[in-house]
Amino acid sequence: MNAQHALSEAVASAVVEVGGLLRDWRCDPSARSGVWEGSQFKAEADAMAHRALSQRLAAIDGQIPVVSEEDPASLSRERPPRYWLIDPIDGTASYVHGFDGYVTQAALVIGDHPEVTAVFAPESGVLYTAVRGQGARRNGRLLPTHPPTPPGHGVLTDNTPEPSGIARRVYDRFGYGEYLESGSISLKLCRIAEGDAHLFVKDVPVRDWDVAAPGLVLAETGGLVTRLDGTGFTYRGSFEHTGLVGAADPSTCRAVAHWIAA
Repeated sequence: MNAQHALSEAVASAVVEVGGLLRDWRCDPSARSGVWEGSQFKAEADAMAHRALSQRLAAIDGQIPVVSEEDPASLSRERPPRYWLIDPIDGTASYVHGFDGYVTQAALVIGDHPEVTAVFAPESGVLYTAVRGQGARRNGRLLPTHPPTPPGHGVLTDNTPEPSGIARRVYDRFGYGEYLESGSISLKLCRIAEGDAHLFVKDVPVRDWDVAAPGLVLAETGGLVTRLDGTGFTYRGSFEHTGLVGAADPSTCRAVAHWIAA
């Protein structure tokens, strides 16, 4: 087993363990309590999951630092050349309100790219993993690459019961006929990777930790995720971006981003 596969198995175990803890903690009202920080709700479970996941990643390799949205100090320093970028709970609102659409996730970022990632959806028990250049897997089974899916073909996904906002604009402009309601940013990108959906567009702030892990899962199935203006996530500089476009077909991703920019 090479080093990347060993890391992949280890980080997969870590997110599955933390996902189990998150399911247990949901029974405790104090874990679901929290405060608003701007437009984001921070639950006590976010901090608890951060500690649990950070501890497990440190046990894998204590020389790899952890960068997390729940650790402001880690965000204020220059990015290390090699680090874990984690989102202890992606979809906190879903978690707090009893919905299934949340995940816990981690990505090993080396330089400008995520190299090893794991995303776990605790309520469905689905684990997505990816190693750069070696494919993506769903519960251990290799995901196939996507056939061409031009704009307007396939399924648009977002987190509302029906398309609204920019999703509605894209749905109407490109002539989509199918729609899938899904949960967190990460989960929607993973649903595209596994073929249940084909396009996701968001024009609200997104952060690198939202995208790093599922972005590699999607890329390893032939898909693409970019910022809203069509430029790639570089994992340099600011952690926050205006929005994203993720698609099973890179040409669709670029076409939609180009239309939005215009």
